[in-house]
Amino acid sequence: MGCLTGIKKCGMVKAFVFGKFLPFHKGHEAMIRFALAQADLVSVLVCSSDKETIPGSVRKSWIDQTFAGIENIEVLIFDYNESQFPNTSASSREVSKIWSKVLSELFPGHSALITSEPYGEYVAEFMGITHIPFDIPKKLYPVSATLIRNDAVAWWAYLPDSVKPFYCFKVVILGTESSGKTTLAQRLSAHLDATLVNEAGRDIIPNSDHFTMEDLRETVTEHSRRIREAEKGVNKLIIIDTDVHITRSYARFVFNSDLQVSNDDHRANLSHLYIYLTNDSGYYQDGSRLSEEQAKLLDISHREILLGHGISFTEIGGGFDEKFEKALLLIKKLQH
Repeated sequence: MGCLTGIKKCGMVKAFVFGKFLPFHKGHEAMIRFALAQADLVSVLVCSSDKETIPGSVRKSWIDQTFAGIENIEVLIFDYNESQFPNTSASSREVSKIWSKVLSELFPGHSALITSEPYGEYVAEFMGITHIPFDIPKKLYPVSATLIRNDAVAWWAYLPDSVKPFYCFKVVILGTESSGKTTLAQRLSAHLDATLVNEAGRDIIPNSDHFTMEDLRETVTEHSRRIREAEKGVNKLIIIDTDVHITRSYARFVFNSDLQVSNDDHRANLSHLYIYLTNDSGYYQDGSRLSEEQAKLLDISHREILLGHGISFTEIGGGFDEKFEKALLLIKKLQH
């Protein structure tokens, strides 16, 4: 295992950290930062078994993002079968002996192991290296991956920004103009204490009769940025007023042209629940909207674009109160 770029001095101290990071949390982050202060190079090993549902590559990406720009760290993945290696976090000399063999093969030039578990002492002993403990009593960060898996909302504050998007539950409110999207999104977010992502198009395009393709591209970029910011916020639940597919529909409807969306913006807009509002609440012209006839045609365009991009949505109609109750029921049903 070679040195990372930028580390040139001889006799440097190499240390490693290993774990499942299922998920990676702020206790893990603090331990790795502690390790970086103890060694010239820190290797982080993500242990990913064949029985776990979150891929090792996803867990690695969480750590990579958190420590982006830091040169003296490398993140590796060890894929293994639970039939071959004991899958336990209990402090056992026998289990530690088994794991120490593979760790010795992976890190032959490392002289220190940093853990926040008692078994770290056993592993280091079998490897003939130094064990440097970090917060084994868990007083600094009284959290565990198990607690987060069981109730991410309760332990949300212990998730790094890189991990939060994985656990976010995103709900998009869609529909044609004057269908009540904004009103419903605001009401739902207030009632559920959720983060609200306001429609970027309202700020960039004040009048639906006057805009350009460049305005639509700017709308996609800004709306996606708002979603990404919301994903790093204080709430797991995010209510989003409109999404990229509606912006694409405007491009097709007005300019008969396809609006290209980057992969990053596309991923940001992917949601768990798409609620589509029927336009039966009564048309209201506030001076910035299309005509009622155009709004009905736009409704058809929206549906075609959504279906064309494989977006499955649930349609709800009725008055504003009825739509609210139906949307609330859908969200609570999918959250549990």
